[in-house]
Amino acid sequence: MNLAGSFPPSTLTLFRTTTFCITCSASTIPLPSHPPMDQTPKRVVVCGGGVIGVCTAYFLAKKGAAVTLVEKSEVACAASGKAGGFLALDWCDGGPVESLARASFNLHRSLSAELNGPQSYGYRPLTTLSLTVTESDTNRPSSSKPSTVPSWIDGPIRSPRTIGTLETTAQVHPQLFTRTLIAKAVENHGARVVTGKLERLELVGDRVGSVVVEGGRVIECDSVVLALGPWSGKLEVLSSLFRVYGLKAHSIVLEPREPNSITPHALFLSYYPSRGGGKAIDPEVYPRPTGEVYVCGMSAEEEVPDNPEEIRGKEESIAMLKTVAKTVSSHLGEGGARVKAEQACFLPCTDDGVPVIGEVPGVKGCFVATGHSCWGILNGPATGAAMAELVIDGHSTIVDLKHFSPARFLGRRKA
Repeated sequence: MNLAGSFPPSTLTLFRTTTFCITCSASTIPLPSHPPMDQTPKRVVVCGGGVIGVCTAYFLAKKGAAVTLVEKSEVACAASGKAGGFLALDWCDGGPVESLARASFNLHRSLSAELNGPQSYGYRPLTTLSLTVTESDTNRPSSSKPSTVPSWIDGPIRSPRTIGTLETTAQVHPQLFTRTLIAKAVENHGARVVTGKLERLELVGDRVGSVVVEGGRVIECDSVVLALGPWSGKLEVLSSLFRVYGLKAHSIVLEPREPNSITPHALFLSYYPSRGGGKAIDPEVYPRPTGEVYVCGMSAEEEVPDNPEEIRGKEESIAMLKTVAKTVSSHLGEGGARVKAEQACFLPCTDDGVPVIGEVPGVKGCFVATGHSCWGILNGPATGAAMAELVIDGHSTIVDLKHFSPARFLGRRKA
C-alpha cells in the first residue's frame, strides 16, 4: 500500500506534545523506565548530535539522568540527516553485530509505537528487492515482468529477487527520527541541548570531571559519552586507542510528479554503467512515505573536514546517481521528478568493521559509541539503550557489549 497520498507534510511534526502508550509484543523490546524518585540524578554529557548520541541521550534521560547533549552545529546535520534510514532485522546475522542489529530493529518498533513513528518520522515496513540493471540495455521489461516488481520500476531490470519482507525490513526518515527523539528527551525528560564544539575533557585523577566547550564554557559531569561519528578520530583520548575513518557517501532526494505511483519497495541494485569497464556499482533506492525518493551510493574513503556544514558531494557522483534513477524508473528522470537535494555525508568506520561501544580504558566515566558505518540508523536505538544501562547501571541487558568494547584495541596499539 502506498502511503504517500495519506502522509501530508504537515503531519511530520518534530515537536509533538501528545504522549503515546508503549505497545509490547514478541517483536518489540520493553523500553527503560524511570529510576526511583529518591535517587540523585547522574550528570551525563553526551557529545554528538547524530543518531547514536541522540538515542543515548534519550534513553539516559528516560532512566532519570541529568543529560546535556553537546552538538557543534545542529542535531542530525551530518550522516544522520542525510542517510537512507533503512532498517533490516537479519542482514547482520552471522557476524558480531547480529545481536545488536536484531535488538535494535525490534526496539525501532517499540519506539514507533511510543512516539507514533508512522506520523512523526515516517516509520513503515518495506518490501525490499534486489535487481540487476544494465544501463546500455535498451530492452524494456515485457509484460511477463514478475508481479513482485511494481509498475513504477520500468527500466531494463533483470534477476529480480525479494530480499526483505514487511516483517524483516522497514524504514524511517532519519532526520525526523533523530530530531523527534531529542525533542522528546527535552520536553518529557528534561534533557538540555548545548550548541558548541567540544574542546576537551577535564579529568579529576583518572575520572572525567567536566567537559569544556569552545569558548571556555565548562559543563561539570559524572560521565561523558563520546558519540562523534567520523569526528571521533579528532580526539586524542580515542585516536590513541583506535582508528575511525570516514567513508564519504553521496545521495540525492527526488520529488516525483506522481508520488502516489511509487510503492514502498526499497531497491538494492547491481548496476552496470555504460562506462565502467564492466564493473558494477551498488546504488540503493528508498521511496519515502513523504512522497520523496532517496537514491544513494558512490562511496569512497576521504578525509573528514572539521565542519560538517562544509561537506559537498562530487559532481560526477551526483550525476551518476541521477542516471541510475532515471534508468531504473521513468518516474525518477528529468521529466518525472524534481531534484530536491544533492548531498554527501561521512559514515564512521573502524578497521575491523565493528562498532566501538563501551568505557574507554584508563579513563573512568568516559564512554564511546561510534563506528557504526552504514548501519547507524538501524543500530542507534539498541546502542543508545545499552549505553544508558552501562552508564547508569554498570552493565547492559539490551545486548552483550563485549564484542564492541574499546578495550579490544589495547593489544593492537602501535609502539
